[in-house]
Amino acid sequence: MRGRLEGALLVSYMAFSAFMVYTAMYGMRKPYTASSYDGLEQFGISYKVVLVTAQVLGYMLSKFIGIKVIAEMKAHQRPFFILLLVTTGWITLLGFAIVPFEYKFICMFLNGLPLGMIWGLVFGYLEGRKMTDFMGAFLSVSFIFSSGFAKTVGSWLLNYVKVDQWWMPFMAGCVFMLPLLIFTYFLSKSPPPNDVDIEHRTARKPMAKDQRKHFLQQFGLLIIPAVITYAILTALRDFCEDFAAELWIETGHSGNALIFTNISTITSVIVIGVISLFFLIRNNFRAFVGIHILVVIGFSISLISTFLFQIGLIGTIFWMILATTGLYLGYVAKNCLYYERMLATYTINGNVGFVMYIADAFGYLGTIVVLIIKEYANWQIDWLDFFIKAFYFGGVVGIMLVYFTLRGFVKKYKTLTYGK
Repeated sequence: MRGRLEGALLVSYMAFSAFMVYTAMYGMRKPYTASSYDGLEQFGISYKVVLVTAQVLGYMLSKFIGIKVIAEMKAHQRPFFILLLVTTGWITLLGFAIVPFEYKFICMFLNGLPLGMIWGLVFGYLEGRKMTDFMGAFLSVSFIFSSGFAKTVGSWLLNYVKVDQWWMPFMAGCVFMLPLLIFTYFLSKSPPPNDVDIEHRTARKPMAKDQRKHFLQQFGLLIIPAVITYAILTALRDFCEDFAAELWIETGHSGNALIFTNISTITSVIVIGVISLFFLIRNNFRAFVGIHILVVIGFSISLISTFLFQIGLIGTIFWMILATTGLYLGYVAKNCLYYERMLATYTINGNVGFVMYIADAFGYLGTIVVLIIKEYANWQIDWLDFFIKAFYFGGVVGIMLVYFTLRGFVKKYKTLTYGK
């Protein structure tokens, strides 16, 4: 009984510490999106799109760099790099406040460049454990909650404290610096996986170049549709996070700073409740199949809720709660569970960071492509219409890709297990 209590306390300690560190990172990354930068343009397109594209470009480049860096990162190096990278992201926001207008987008690019590494560094503490599903779900839900909370902080500074929109991101970052220091220290004190953890999930080790090459030779063709699915989920998630303010303005909900946090909190509770249940599935192959099914369910919720909104059966807020909940069910499942259970299913002694950063890198590349096409193709649609079309396209294509991916992985498992 005492052992179980200590185990539960350790899991809670690690999960909450990881959640708070990642929330602090979001405090450097997302508050600027609370401002719409009305009437401003650069390079002939909306200024906010310029800023979002610049930041995502830096974030995407960070993911490509992370394919090697995170795969080879040793445990004792993580705390130093977490603090260094997040602090660097915060300093770039000071540059955003003081440099001339025409160069501010460069600061936003530099802001994204270090922050893209943080997920792999934080998740490195959680992977390869019996309770990774729960802790990973708790960490991944920080994507939902922290994005809304960071924008609430930004909106509060703009609307109530009357902070200038150029200084707002840096001032918001100040709010998150102390929690970053405290919880990075707490997280660094996490013990490594024990023998029981390794028995359930395989040992997790840094991956050298030859090991990464062998992994891609073995699973490359199956990873491609999985990465495309994740790219769709990432692009949809980023649009929901970065342009939610524009959607609420169009639908008559502007000026409500708490709307970001309220919706993200509801979504967070639902997603963590569903995702965390996967720790009950001890068989890794069954869990891996179940994750595919959950992603399909998530896409289906987004599709159905969008249709119900279009025909007038539900309102805007309820639609966005349902649509984003479906989106995040798929996104979080692909983000924290998918490759964790894949490595365990196929007994790969590597780490989630390597393969996850491949998926992330191309996911954010997809976001940039959609942003650029939307602006330069001169699509004559408003944000509401864009969100509707995006949920329809993502849902249909995503479900098809998951079906083909699942078939391939099941066949691979039967071949490796039964020789047929």
